[in-house]
Amino acid sequence: MTELRDDAAWARAQDAADPLARFRDEFVFPEGIELYFAGHSLGLMPRRARDHVLAELDAWGRRAVFGHHEGERPWLPYHELVTAPVARLAGARPHEVVVMNSLTVNLHLMSVSFYRPTRRRHRIVVEQGAFPSDRYALLSQARFHGFPDAVVEVPRGEDAARSLDDSVALLLLGSPNFVTGEAFDIARLTAAAHERGCVAGFDLAHGIGNVELALHDSGADFAVWCNYKYLNAGPGGLGGVFVHERHAGADLPRFAGWWGHDKESRFSMPDDFRPIGGAEGWQLSNPPILQLAALRASLELFDAAGMHALREKSVRLTAYLEQLLRGVAEVLTPADPQRRGAMLTLRVPGDAARLLAALRARGAVCDARPPDVLRVSAPPLYTRFADVQRLATLLREELRRG
Repeated sequence: MTELRDDAAWARAQDAADPLARFRDEFVFPEGIELYFAGHSLGLMPRRARDHVLAELDAWGRRAVFGHHEGERPWLPYHELVTAPVARLAGARPHEVVVMNSLTVNLHLMSVSFYRPTRRRHRIVVEQGAFPSDRYALLSQARFHGFPDAVVEVPRGEDAARSLDDSVALLLLGSPNFVTGEAFDIARLTAAAHERGCVAGFDLAHGIGNVELALHDSGADFAVWCNYKYLNAGPGGLGGVFVHERHAGADLPRFAGWWGHDKESRFSMPDDFRPIGGAEGWQLSNPPILQLAALRASLELFDAAGMHALREKSVRLTAYLEQLLRGVAEVLTPADPQRRGAMLTLRVPGDAARLLAALRARGAVCDARPPDVLRVSAPPLYTRFADVQRLATLLREELRRG
């Protein structure tokens, strides 16, 4: 890696030489905001999302019900337009992924199939500080089965593999963690779980579109995620699911819906449910086309940029941000690039919410966790080196002001 210099001219030179810099113009920035470092919470709107959504609104107006089968992009198979690009980002085979529902709904659906506790083996291992919705969902699943104390936290900094034994039914980790930004070794932990007879699942809300994933090769049993953070699908955008292909033909318990039924006979409406092979078999209902259109717009940009190139830039951007903040704030996120994505979590002196407000008044957006934690992410599709240098300068100035 080349020397990283705290110099505005140096940062602009990096941007001038960056082949990915052109993608910044593909996004809409909030009014009065030039420095957007909250992509871990909600990604920016791709400019082309408006045209994609309006195209389907126009199709609805022109064709009404016939739009399901007619036109350039019929709605009946519309979700299949995003399958291949999502599979590329997930490191999966196309039949192993599907875009549907929200993350927590998908986690419940996966739990029905993959959390099958017994008196001897019923514990669920999560990381300390797991996302609250994950905890609520898993606790409710455990209680439903009669095991109210099943969820066990791995203390921060400890190897989750050491918490796995013959009492554990499911390992479910958020990677990266939504507060600390710590990413986990999915392949290693999956292997450790399988060695001990556990199912391995992952919440990739902060992973998809942020770090390079290889879910198929990792052997993970399943994964769930949302698409509105790094994948810029829009507020409340649809989530995604990965189910490893070895489970495609398995006779697993599931909560079924008609959209997961065999496509050839779906509209014959037979009495018996016959699931589609692969992740699509967990679908419940036909998806919202307008949300899919917005996601499709962003995925076109990811395909054009390439995830490997994006990740290489992300590693440099995050290292630059970390270097500029040394001595300014305590960085809680691991320093090893393999153990983090584009987000750094900072402990700042004083009130983080007041600091956040001061930054916004100067055209910069981050994210605060009371009382003293600031989350800062630099998504490489729309973040420049000059943005990082400018944000670090603003942070130093505001912290000096107290």
